[in-house]
Amino acid sequence: MVTLESLGSADFKRRHGLRHAYVAGSMVRGISSVEMVINMARAGFLGYFGTGALHDDAIEEALLAIKAGVSDGQSWGMNLLNNATNPQAEMDTVNLFLRHNVKRVEASAYMQITPALVVYRAKGLRPRQGGGVDVENLLLAKLSRPEIATIFMEPAPEKIVKNLLDEDLISQLEAELLCQVPMADDICVEADSGGHTDMGVMATLLPTICRLRDELSNQHGYDMPICVGGAGGIGTPEAAATAYILGADFILTGSINQCTVESGTSDAVKDILQQINIQDTDYCPSGSLFELGAKTQVVKKGVFFPARAKKLYDLWKNHNSLDEIDPKTRIQIEEKYFKRSFEDVWDETFTYYKKAAPEEAEKAAANPKQKMAMIFRWYFVHTMRLAMDGTAGRKIDYQIHCGPALGAFNQWVKGTELDDWRNRRVAEIGLRLLEDTAELLNERFAALSSPAQVHSISA
Repeated sequence: MVTLESLGSADFKRRHGLRHAYVAGSMVRGISSVEMVINMARAGFLGYFGTGALHDDAIEEALLAIKAGVSDGQSWGMNLLNNATNPQAEMDTVNLFLRHNVKRVEASAYMQITPALVVYRAKGLRPRQGGGVDVENLLLAKLSRPEIATIFMEPAPEKIVKNLLDEDLISQLEAELLCQVPMADDICVEADSGGHTDMGVMATLLPTICRLRDELSNQHGYDMPICVGGAGGIGTPEAAATAYILGADFILTGSINQCTVESGTSDAVKDILQQINIQDTDYCPSGSLFELGAKTQVVKKGVFFPARAKKLYDLWKNHNSLDEIDPKTRIQIEEKYFKRSFEDVWDETFTYYKKAAPEEAEKAAANPKQKMAMIFRWYFVHTMRLAMDGTAGRKIDYQIHCGPALGAFNQWVKGTELDDWRNRRVAEIGLRLLEDTAELLNERFAALSSPAQVHSISA
């Protein structure tokens, strides 16, 4: 019989000190808020605070508030977002985590292992009495491609380890221990999710990564299990059951948690999210990975953002500078999209990058196409801020990261007390989802094993 407690991996629950193999993943700008992380921890779940697009002062304030709000033995973590344009900022955040003894980090949007990740991993390694390695700094990597899963399931790259050792950023003992453990303890396989997505299919992606995990674990002879979880599209018992049956050691939810009391986004956004169905999201260019053409999944119902984001990307792709854009289109963008001139946007953007990433600022000033990209990327930052603040009169420009899981969730709870987001609390949602998943699995297994069903199949 499937029970609430039997869902997921005992190793995962033991590693993190959890009652349930269920995680609330991070969401940018503190949408996965301090309150969300604390309430998940108190209920025996694991939640990660969303640090993306926040400065270290705000991150430090959040982690101190979380530490003050949880008890000893309750588990929580912080997100670490890859920062390819400013690696030092990523290292600064890791150093902040180390100073405050943050024991769980969720790594997002990584295409390769970075020195900052290796430093975090190294500082939590201790030789175990009698042989082996004890790992104190636990790393969960969110990804959607086998080649990325491979680098997180293997030990830290030798070149990075050597460089860190030469720079005295890690010790000789830490360098030796890094060779004996994988970079990540846990891998979260993201299928078609809100925000950045490769539009993967859970049924093909998750089993593939599980087999890869088994192969690499045997190859390297790890004495610790790598747990593989599933995310993306999980908003109903049927979706959660599918993930567990496919081999997930845990499940991770995101979109459904954005429409809760604890969510850090605005009430205006929650009112929109409460009304969406499974067909009310769309793919558009990503602001943070604009030039790469990466996609992000957002709400399309009642907003113009997806169409406008695609328009900006097409203009950048087909023009070498702002001067090549025809006057009519330029006026449309300045007056309707930006509500300010290109020059004003450039001044604000250049001033910011001059301080945060001086080299990037100078490159853009000298390269018209890169300057255009930077100005267009401003719109993506601006529209996310409009949504977070619930700015009146700008609803059509709200950028709301969300996947169809929330639409499915809305239909599942329709007509119940959870119909209104003001009654939705993240830990209660998690518990109800797991309870109904266990009940559903028992019903389906019973139906499949009934004499009438067996006779029907054999006939």
